[in-house]
Amino acid sequence: VQLQASGGGLVQTGGSLRLSCAQSGRTFSIFGMGWFRQAPGKEREFVAGINQFGSRQYYADSVKGRFTISRDNAKNMVYLQMNNLKPEDTAVYYCASNLRGSLYDKKSYEDWGQGTLVTVSS
Repeated sequence: VQLQASGGGLVQTGGSLRLSCAQSGRTFSIFGMGWFRQAPGKEREFVAGINQFGSRQYYADSVKGRFTISRDNAKNMVYLQMNNLKPEDTAVYYCASNLRGSLYDKKSYEDWGQGTLVTVSS
């Protein structure tokens, strides 16, 4: 499975960005998908997850109400809409695929994209 994340950039506090992740190599609709992030000097942390049907979404408490994860199985894409961004959201964001296991747990994910940098200025 190959994953390609894009859409990162520099944005001011309160701004918005939409991250995209394209998957190839296997049937997309069998995978749960997740977004994680890693800030400098910190561990990679869960941001959002979505089941294979797109019917259930899961969020870290720190992003609830501001971020929305979605997917388009026809296009093999998963998205992360990020609104009301804060400086503490600054990190490299990774998309990942999960065939089984908890969508919250990074150890459950088999394949990872290369990451896209999001920088939120104050």
